[in-house]
Amino acid sequence: MLNTSLLAALGGPEIAIILVIVLLLFGGKKIPELMRGLGKGVKEFKDGKDGTDSSEYDRDRTTTTTPNKPL
Repeated sequence: MLNTSLLAALGGPEIAIILVIVLLLFGGKKIPELMRGLGKGVKEFKDGKDGTDSSEYDRDRTTTTTPNKPL
């Protein structure tokens, strides 16, 4: 279970400091890519949990390329 006292201890200044540290570590260009990947991962997790697959995911899984063999 998540300890709620830890979440209650985080206020505005603490969250701002954490965001500045993340910005310094990853840079401004990398953060949107990380968030996009996180969002896709959460969506795939929810789809998997609900038992529904994304049609895009199914299409990518079924599309395979095989090299042409000479006769």
